[in-house]
Amino acid sequence: MSHILLGVSASVSLYKACDLASKLTQAGHSVRAVLTPRAAELVSPQLFEAVSGEPAHTDEFDATRRGAMDHIDLARWAEVLVVAPASADLIGRLANGLAGDLVATAALAVPADRPRLLAPAMNPAMWAQPAVQRNVARLVEDGWRLVEPGEGHHACGDAGRGRLAEPADIQRRVEEALAS
Repeated sequence: MSHILLGVSASVSLYKACDLASKLTQAGHSVRAVLTPRAAELVSPQLFEAVSGEPAHTDEFDATRRGAMDHIDLARWAEVLVVAPASADLIGRLANGLAGDLVATAALAVPADRPRLLAPAMNPAMWAQPAVQRNVARLVEDGWRLVEPGEGHHACGDAGRGRLAEPADIQRRVEEALAS
């Protein structure tokens, strides 16, 4: 079916990204995960490879790289980009065009006419920060589609808006983006 590039940043909700990759693969899509270095500290990229059957990427400059422009190859391959979970840090970097890791570099290389979905995940106080809201608004103005975070209990003990949307909800939004 479709080629889906899944950008993954560090978050306790990382387990939902693995489930999302699995669900999208089971639906017939090819899914390649790209993890920030911090995300790769929380979960092995091999887990994404196991559930998707596709290579997972973490660094443009590691020994396994295929070429000098992996971020361009990934961006060309992608028919849709999904960033889930999107941390406050990654959202800020994307909103300001900063490319400090493979996730941000690949995301910036995906053509703006292709669907790009952002699924934030963070503590409720972080989500409520004006700077985070400005960055999200800037990305939406730039054509990103926001998958609103959910409300509920967080691993830190707080409750409120900021939870990563459920994988089935993100998958539905991906399917809608592909159909449009």
